[in-house]
Amino acid sequence: MPEKSVNTIAETVADWLVASQTRALPPAVVETCRKLFLDVVGLCVAARNEDYVAATLAAGGPGGCTAFGHAGGCDPFSAALVNGTAAHGEDFDDTFEGGPVHSGAVIIPAISALCEKEGLGGDRFLIGVATGVELLCRLSLVTPKAIHKAGFHPTAVFGTMAAAGACAAALGLDRARTVSAMGVAGSMASGIIEYLAEGTWTKRMHAGWSAQSGLRAALMARGGFLGPRTVFEGTHGFYKAFAPSAAPAFNLLLDGLGENWLMEDIAYKPYACGTMTQPFIDCAIKLAESGVKADDIADIVCKVGEGTVHRLWEPLAVKHAPNTPFGAKFSTPFCMAIGFFDRKAGLAQFTEAAIGNPDALKLAAKIRYEIDPNDEYPNNFTGHLRATLRDGSIKEFRQPHMRGGARQPLTTTDLESKCVDNALHGGWNAGQAESLRAMSRDLFAAKTLAAFASLRA
Repeated sequence: MPEKSVNTIAETVADWLVASQTRALPPAVVETCRKLFLDVVGLCVAARNEDYVAATLAAGGPGGCTAFGHAGGCDPFSAALVNGTAAHGEDFDDTFEGGPVHSGAVIIPAISALCEKEGLGGDRFLIGVATGVELLCRLSLVTPKAIHKAGFHPTAVFGTMAAAGACAAALGLDRARTVSAMGVAGSMASGIIEYLAEGTWTKRMHAGWSAQSGLRAALMARGGFLGPRTVFEGTHGFYKAFAPSAAPAFNLLLDGLGENWLMEDIAYKPYACGTMTQPFIDCAIKLAESGVKADDIADIVCKVGEGTVHRLWEPLAVKHAPNTPFGAKFSTPFCMAIGFFDRKAGLAQFTEAAIGNPDALKLAAKIRYEIDPNDEYPNNFTGHLRATLRDGSIKEFRQPHMRGGARQPLTTTDLESKCVDNALHGGWNAGQAESLRAMSRDLFAAKTLAAFASLRA
């Protein structure tokens, strides 16, 4: 154990979290928090009638916190779990490209539940969201690709740590209790990626589980529960457990912390599926728009990053014919095929009927991959396809980055329209959707978050 005079990683992070409680945030950070709130609540409403949300809601208990889109109230941990599960459930939520991690679906539910439970205002909500999202993004940079390699979901394990830090900041905890919050969260972090085997639901709950775990860790720390100061770098610490194949680059976590806000570059998805598939869908749409018909295609080969293969391309036979709508979201061949035919890949493209579409399955079976050693993943998400046509001609298309990310961001209008569309998909009327958009503009100045009760219908 290090000498008491030497700051551990958690203590250095805690110093930033404590200082952030009284510092003004850059306008771009505030706007990012607003956009994340809109995106997350819209996604919660979009998924509110899904079976996996109903199953999660049934496991909770009553209380005074909001599960967005549901009548009545929940206990805070159930609210965090339900909202996180719904927000991440359709894989239509934000992404930080360097991780990759999904931050809004973890942090917004954790801080929403906390602020409602504690009667905190919009200013504390803003502090919690900003610090939690930034911390989650930075934690993901320390051991790129190693978390997935070890069989864990980065959003799940990093999300628990970030949610704990975020809740500590929103609560105004001191340095020691903030360190303990993260130390306690280290023993709560979990989330394996075996959902890939059969397209089952467990990935959907990871963001919600992280949200409720981080909330609980911060409240336990406030009550005096002690966690290890060396939770991140210790001999038996977080990165040793979840990323044993990599040497942690903690400078990527700490350098510029509080000065250079990485969260400003968060990407918002245009398609409701796995993040790294998105540029490939763009390529498939370009191919279709070039006038090529599906029957004209003999073969499609895509250049891909090695780190994406085990989740999005293999086993290839399963990816060619995914057995569940959720599994289809993590099949690049299927996502490309459905994009080719529909010119989009939204919520309606991932249903039981859609995954049985014989034309899409026939085209997906023609798509294969080759590893490109020069691919920039995970620092940049790119797409490529080379289509060989039956007449022997070749069509090739590339997408140099993910649309919706820092290199080609969606506009504020795009994001607000996405939120409205998602709310309407979930059964809200136009007036309810518009009230959510209006609420977001004044949210951070509100003295309490009592207005969240209007989002329960």
